[in-house]
Parts: sequence; structure tokens; C-alpha cells
Amino acid sequence: MTTTEAPEVVTAPRTEDLAALLITDAERPPRPSAWAASSAFGWRAVRKIKHVPEQLFDVTAFPIIMTLMFTYLFGGALAGSVTEYLQFLLPGILVMSVVMITMYTGVAVNTDIAKGVFDRFRTLPIWRPAPMVGYLLGDLLRYVIASVVIIAVGLILGFRPGGGVLGVAAGVGLLIVFSFAFSWVWTMFGLIMRTEKAVMGVSMLVLFPLTFLSNVFVSPTTMPGWLEAAVEVNPVTKLVAAVRSMMAGDWDMGAITWVLIASAVLTVVFGWLTMRKYNRL
Repeated sequence: MTTTEAPEVVTAPRTEDLAALLITDAERPPRPSAWAASSAFGWRAVRKIKHVPEQLFDVTAFPIIMTLMFTYLFGGALAGSVTEYLQFLLPGILVMSVVMITMYTGVAVNTDIAKGVFDRFRTLPIWRPAPMVGYLLGDLLRYVIASVVIIAVGLILGFRPGGGVLGVAAGVGLLIVFSFAFSWVWTMFGLIMRTEKAVMGVSMLVLFPLTFLSNVFVSPTTMPGWLEAAVEVNPVTKLVAAVRSMMAGDWDMGAITWVLIASAVLTVVFGWLTMRKYNRL
């Protein structure tokens, strides 16, 4: 003889029980501010260096190699003295090294997209540009480290800036402002390109002509007329001229103003394009 078990009776939760589970507006934690959200993502970018310390190679070993190589390869031939050439070269190498590493912002963005991390970011109740701004804030540390390394090596080799500590600090500050704005270009490419290798390929295709066809190594006045005209309109040339003048203590206000305006334009234009693409992912 078989027995049948009585079906389990499921009762609906009472209204007062449901009300107890709801979070009232007074209990809900406040939404993080734009700065709080951006700085949190910036800290995330910095912490990644702890797990992958090889990332610092580009801001430590690479600048040292570049400074030593170009100083001793070209110093005697171009200026007759390594020490004399270093006074001209070091601000240019500083700009070149920092501008070159801005491309890693786009690489980091593309890597997170490929891993699906961005899908999580987009669901968070935070200021929409916070993840992008966080990448750029995290990279500011890389720019500062690279600048300190290059200046330290230059001082050891004999670099003596006429502008003193104030001129050097102001030059580095202007360079970081421009690099922050320029990095928005690579965030856009990081969103558009399919792979991080594609991002690096496009970045190098743009950065090599910009940095080498400039006044980093020699004065444009020593070049043929057609090349001098092209070099003079290069934004890196304007940046090097501004940083070099500040470190020398003879500030070129025209070049400095141009860099500040260009930084604002890059931030507005490419920041808007980046967020437009980000919102459509």
C-alpha cells in the first residue's frame, strides 16, 4: 500500500516582510562623485603595476637607454661636446619618451574590452567617463616616473638647466598636461581597434613620425626648407620648444600658450569622441 505525501504549501511573503527587505533612500549609500569614481579606477590602474612590474620597463630602462644612446652617439658629431649637446637634447628626449608611452592607455582600454571587463563597468551606477578618466589618471604616475628617471640621468651626465628647479618642474608639468590630453587619442583607438596589437601598430605609425620629425635632436634651421616647414608645424616641435625654454629659464610664451590650447582642444574633441564610442559599445 502506497502513501502519498501532502503537497508542500508555499505561502506568499507578507507585505511587511517585503518592506523590511527594501532599502529606503535614506539607507541607500550615496552615489560616488565623479572624482571618487575616477580616482578609484586610477588606483586600479596603478595596482596593476604591482602584479605586472614589467610595465615599468618602458618608463625606467627605455628612457635611460635613449638618453645614453643619443647623447653619446650624436653629441660629439652635432655639438662637438657631449655635455653641451646634452643641454639641448635632454628636454627633447624627455618629451619624446613620455609622449611615446601615452599609447599604452589605448592598449589597456582594448585589453579590458577583450576580457569583458568593460561590460561590468557599464552596469555600475557611476559617472560614465570615470573608467576612461581612471586610465589616464593611472598613467600620470608612469609619466612622472619617466620624467624623474630621465632628469636624474641627465643630471648625472652633466645636464644643468638654467631655469633651475622651478623651470624643470614647470616643464615637466606642461609635458604631463599635454600627455594627459594626448592620451585621449589612444583611448579612442583602444575602443575602435579589434586587438591590442592593432592599437600598438597604429600608435607607432603615428608616434614615430611625430617624434623623429621634430626638433628633439637638432634645430629645424639645419634642415632643408621643405622639411623645416613640416617640422615647424609638428605639435611635438611646439611641445619640445616650450619645455626646453622653461628648463632653460627663457620661457617661450608663444609655444607654451600653443601647447595649453592644443591640450584643451585634444581633451574636448577626443574626449567627446571617446565617450560617444564608449556609450555605443
